[in-house]
Amino acid sequence: MVYIITTSEERNTGRDHQSFGARGWKGNRKEKMDIKPVIVVHGGAWAIPDDLAESSKTGVKNAATHGFSILSDGGSSLEAVEAAVRIPEDDTAFDAGHGAVLNADGDVELDAIIMDGKNLAVGAVSCIKNIAHPVTFARTIMEQTPHVMLTGSGANKFAEEMKIEKVPTEELVTLNAVKEWEQYQKYKQSVTSLFNTERTHDTVGAVAIDSKGNVSCATSTGGITNKMVGRVGDSPIIGSGAYADNFTGAVSTTGHGESIMKVTLARQVLFYIEKGETPKSAADHALEYMKERVHGRGGLIVISKSGEWAARFSTKRMAWASAENNILTYGLNPGEKFQEKICL
Repeated sequence: MVYIITTSEERNTGRDHQSFGARGWKGNRKEKMDIKPVIVVHGGAWAIPDDLAESSKTGVKNAATHGFSILSDGGSSLEAVEAAVRIPEDDTAFDAGHGAVLNADGDVELDAIIMDGKNLAVGAVSCIKNIAHPVTFARTIMEQTPHVMLTGSGANKFAEEMKIEKVPTEELVTLNAVKEWEQYQKYKQSVTSLFNTERTHDTVGAVAIDSKGNVSCATSTGGITNKMVGRVGDSPIIGSGAYADNFTGAVSTTGHGESIMKVTLARQVLFYIEKGETPKSAADHALEYMKERVHGRGGLIVISKSGEWAARFSTKRMAWASAENNILTYGLNPGEKFQEKICL
């Protein structure tokens, strides 16, 4: 069963005049639209324990509020999603940047992606070490190199050249992460068993649309406890962990990375939207397909080119928050939705 959380009402914002022919997109002229800025943030779809429930909600609320303040000041959706994701990257309640988990060797390897739906520009990093804000490094790769992704030692070398902020490993790792790693080492639990218990899925992400109608997305993670050294999950993979296209919308996913990659979950959601489904229906359809086809669970946030959005998950919990019209909406449990006014 896929849990239904919330969507905003569809806005009457006009439609793109476009068609697809043998040579690609034609007539990509947009009518003038009155788009209201919206941002949606997730803090991971997994069996979030009660002792992390409040901090997880607070974290995504803070991230959404911060991102929305940028949109409200006329900032771009790309700026907003980067700024929003940096908040949980600094929050040890999540597994991205600070709070990252340990791999099989007891080390930290981080992944992230950011994508601009206006021109399909994208930057990603995988298996990087000692970087405080992987999402910002991913944006640097997007803007300062001709490549989409850098990984491992080569990525870290480029980070030094670009003077990307570094931190010692011990600053990124929490005591809980160490205890969790020691437990898994002691009992020799496999990654598969961890996914079966719906644990360790606390990737973070954001999607947004700005007043110009441009959409963007970003996803960041520290991976999963006791993963093989060099393992790369879905988060930095374009079309799996995230995707953004002004013609359709933007998505950020979370959950069992291997399952998400097998069905290219982010792009699958947008495919259903292209076929005429709402973001809510498209998210449900894609999550159900992943569950039936590869027995994977997870969650996602999606925003359409008109600003309609959804936050959906098939795990026990997912921390999420949205901000629009100076209203903050958030939740954690199935069917849960709270609202409060944003004071910027």
